[in-house]
Amino acid sequence: MGKRRVLFLCTANSARSQMAEALVNGLLGDTWEAYSAGTRPAAQVHPLAVQAMAEVGLDISAQRPKHLDIFQGQEFDRIVTLCDGAAAECPVWLGRGRQVHLGFPDPAAVEGTEAEQLAAFRRVRDAIRERVMAYLCQAETAATAAEETLHLRVGTGWSPYSGRGPSGTADKEIPG
Repeated sequence: MGKRRVLFLCTANSARSQMAEALVNGLLGDTWEAYSAGTRPAAQVHPLAVQAMAEVGLDISAQRPKHLDIFQGQEFDRIVTLCDGAAAECPVWLGRGRQVHLGFPDPAAVEGTEAEQLAAFRRVRDAIRERVMAYLCQAETAATAAEETLHLRVGTGWSPYSGRGPSGTADKEIPG
């Protein structure tokens, strides 16, 4: 089985979705391939997102915001909206893939000193790392278990309609 594919969507594709893409490709790159896009892409990735990611050893300085239209027709295992705006503007993904919303506050909306703004980007980066990684690891575990079950069923000739269990013996009712 090849890598699973995930698409992260945000409105501007300048901070949260860019950070999620880099985190997944950097930390789960053996099993997941991540992409990001926006419903109304910004002109550039937010400089504080670039800085926050550099602090954890991930360089996103060459990444550019992209419109979600470039991904239409492509297949993804998961489509994850990270902001309420993208979730509202993309109520249905017109392709293969399970859509889920994992909302995070917009760090670019934080006012204050540059240090306070950078602290907001760090908090969101860390929250994305925690929640998105946990979600994708859980999805990977569930998908792997489903594939193993399918393999066992195909490999042994077992079918839920055959009346025979995976070992070739008749299924037995287990008293409840």
